[in-house]
Amino acid sequence: MDSKQFREAAISSIDDIVKYYDTIEERRVVSNVEPGYLRKLLPEEAPQHGEAWEDIQKDLEAKIVPGLTHWQSPNFLAWFPSSSSFPAMLGEMYSTAFTGAAFNWICSPAVTELETIVLDWLAKAFGLPPCYLSTGPTNGGGVIHGTASEAIATVLVAARDKYLCEATSHIADEEEREDAIAIRRSKLVALGSAATHSATKKAAQIAGVRFRAVPVHAEDGYRMTGSELKRVILELRAKGLEPFYLTATLGTTDTCAVDDMEGIASVLEEVAPPGKGEVWVHVDAAYAGAALICPEYQHLAKPFDRFHSYNTNLHKWLLVNFDCSAVWVRDRRHLTDALSVSLAILKNQHTDSGLVTDYRDWQIPFGRRFRSLKVWFVVRAYGVDGLRAHIRKHIGLAETFADLVRTRPDLFEIVTGPRFALTVFKLVKQGGSLEEQNALTKKMYDAVVEDGRIFLSSTVVGGVFAIRHNPATPMVEEHHVRKHFEILAEAAEKTLKET
Repeated sequence: MDSKQFREAAISSIDDIVKYYDTIEERRVVSNVEPGYLRKLLPEEAPQHGEAWEDIQKDLEAKIVPGLTHWQSPNFLAWFPSSSSFPAMLGEMYSTAFTGAAFNWICSPAVTELETIVLDWLAKAFGLPPCYLSTGPTNGGGVIHGTASEAIATVLVAARDKYLCEATSHIADEEEREDAIAIRRSKLVALGSAATHSATKKAAQIAGVRFRAVPVHAEDGYRMTGSELKRVILELRAKGLEPFYLTATLGTTDTCAVDDMEGIASVLEEVAPPGKGEVWVHVDAAYAGAALICPEYQHLAKPFDRFHSYNTNLHKWLLVNFDCSAVWVRDRRHLTDALSVSLAILKNQHTDSGLVTDYRDWQIPFGRRFRSLKVWFVVRAYGVDGLRAHIRKHIGLAETFADLVRTRPDLFEIVTGPRFALTVFKLVKQGGSLEEQNALTKKMYDAVVEDGRIFLSSTVVGGVFAIRHNPATPMVEEHHVRKHFEILAEAAEKTLKET
């Protein structure tokens, strides 16, 4: 494909993408293909000779699109959104054109410097404490990872190495120190609440440490409290184990609960004060953290200056396409101490001067993409005011949905919310046991998913099977939310009638 052919193909592709978005509401949200459908449609081997773009493009619509779930549909309400926007798509297009590994500053200075700048912009827009700025007082700063899972694994490794280094710093002999580190590592415990995303447990497995969950309770709104955290830490220490890391969550996956940040900070100052032996606290705000761009939510960030790191996925709710997880640390040295590698081939005068940032030392992968470009495009195209309007719109739509649910107490009961545009609810059967109610809610949920007009996810909270409604895709409007409720009420009435 030469430049002329590329231009023609690109114009045709953009026309296709625009048509896809303009008609997305007409498509069934969830693909209903059978497992293995694509193998039956594609050849057994790769083509020996190049094919015309027109033929490739035809196969995209005929063979690939039928196997897609349409995450940008206004009727996609499951999990959390994976939003995008046209400015973000343009940023991705330019990024692929400028492609390079960008592991060092010298690989492309603009790639590194734009990332530092836009993350400082966002830290200020989110109301994060100054310690997370690249120009802040604690040697902090931001970096873009792929996902929150990658961010958690990265900071957990940094926390592990920091803890072990401090615990064995008094041992001069290198071999003795290695032995002592191996013994201490076997006792390390990473913590998260029972509602924490599974990413923390997975990160603990990767880092070769234990994981323990701090219980959460309905009476606390399913958030982790300082008192429960203290109890778990003391119990672990009584067994000779050493808690060294904690994931606190701003917006849990099941219910969008916010852990008791002030209580957690106060407890840790008591049982693991700052300094040697402290517990590294990472705040996972993968979805709900986007709401911090609105001043009415920024009070939630006030305790973060007592923690070590923070992340939010810009690709979930802030109009930047997947993947793009923004991570901030209070002290970058802990990342670079744990993850820095030095090879002769990497040496250059700029790195050696210490005046530039090499983001390869802030992450687990070596190479990296130019993700900051799409962030820059989105922030400039919408402005902070536009991004605030985007978040507030969805929060308002969730309030509308919750109000509709409350008009039918004969059918539904809200379990939690609405919080950060998420409402968790269940079907109600008067006089029914918990088991009966769970079975009926699941039956109704399965019927709605099978119907295909809308797609939601389910969860179990405190033993209650519940349905999650999260109207936070970019194209959803109030009339969609009212239609969602009509579909759900219709399914609920049918389910109860059949009992």
